[in-house]
Amino acid sequence: MRAVFDSRRLLQGWFDTWVALAQAEALAGIIPSDAAEQIARAAKRDDFDLDKIREGIASGRHVLYPAVNALADASGDAGRYVHWGSTTEDIIDTGLILQLRDGLGIISEQVAALTSTLRDLAISHRDTPMAGRTHFQHALPITFGLKASMWVDQLVRDAERLSAAQARVLVGQLGGGVGTLAAFGPRGADVEREFCRLLGLKMPTAAWYAARDRFGELISTLGMLAATIERICLEVARLESNDIAETAEPFGATQVGSSTMPQKRNPVNSARAAAMCKMVRGLVPVMQGAMVISHERDISSTTAEWLLIPQCMIMLDGALEHASRALTGLVVDPERMLVNLGLTRGGIVAEAVMFALAEQVGRLRAHEITLEATRQMQAQDKSLLEVLQDNDEVRAMLSEQRLRELVDPSNYLGLAGEIVDRLTAPGGARDRSAG
Repeated sequence: MRAVFDSRRLLQGWFDTWVALAQAEALAGIIPSDAAEQIARAAKRDDFDLDKIREGIASGRHVLYPAVNALADASGDAGRYVHWGSTTEDIIDTGLILQLRDGLGIISEQVAALTSTLRDLAISHRDTPMAGRTHFQHALPITFGLKASMWVDQLVRDAERLSAAQARVLVGQLGGGVGTLAAFGPRGADVEREFCRLLGLKMPTAAWYAARDRFGELISTLGMLAATIERICLEVARLESNDIAETAEPFGATQVGSSTMPQKRNPVNSARAAAMCKMVRGLVPVMQGAMVISHERDISSTTAEWLLIPQCMIMLDGALEHASRALTGLVVDPERMLVNLGLTRGGIVAEAVMFALAEQVGRLRAHEITLEATRQMQAQDKSLLEVLQDNDEVRAMLSEQRLRELVDPSNYLGLAGEIVDRLTAPGGARDRSAG
């Protein structure tokens, strides 16, 4: 990702844009065909002195003009046609779009790979029971496969959002000084159409110098993806704590957990991914602020994108890389999950008992009975089964065998397995309300 956004790639994006512009103008009869060919031959990024261009930017206080001059000089007589009819933002914006096309391809591949990893994890642990937790407390039994499949479901939606945003953002920019294409005369529409076709970009509805909603949508979408990755990685890290110890990141033979505490196996990849995701999410409101632009163009806002967008892409790339390291080969401990399921001594399936009783005495009375039973458990240091066995009212309604079935967490998993199957099916799950 750094290579996609480095200085030479940036410069090459500008050159590719100028080449497409010259070729489009030649096709429209605005400049000679041999001039366009000469510009194309000259536009090779490795032939240009980046330091000289940087010095020109510093002395001239214009980000693009030194590159215009460099390409014009290298193009010989055809140099007079370099940048013909376009404005600075045409070249900078379209060059950035070319970088984003490559960068988003990397992100999309990473998201697909991470989704596949989690899908395999969910399928492998479809029926592995564990404690479901709400408000940081044991709630009801679930399976680890269910947890992982819900991660998959969210990532699938993130991928769909990313694809939709990408389709809207990968458009060309060519409008001249204020978006009217006036410098191209009556052939402006032809030049714009050929320009976008040659670059493989969609035609914009109009020049978008002041309409940065495409970038706003993209960065917001990347922020949502970052939030998903952060949630997954922090969940894995929490499950890895010594108190829970249900999962563990892969830990290399030469890996060091702490500089001073030898026993530690810190979830470093999950933590680093989460840290990078926080940075990505922090850029979302900055990008939304940069959308507020005055008149037809305003570099006091758009200049912020030059740093913001590459940073967002590079950090998200890093977050996905660390998430992959944490989740590929994730160690899952089903035995520890069973131990933790027993921590409440049956309390985690009190709901199952309540609904069994409700069939005979109604939900309100059943809730009162089970609530009192759970309080007795804590006060008397007994299991739920023991308290229920001592309750005459409960024994009159539920047999010993039925009580033992009800307090077994593996009997109260609901549709967990079916949900895993649905969410991990090829193509992912979709809203069933859509038919």
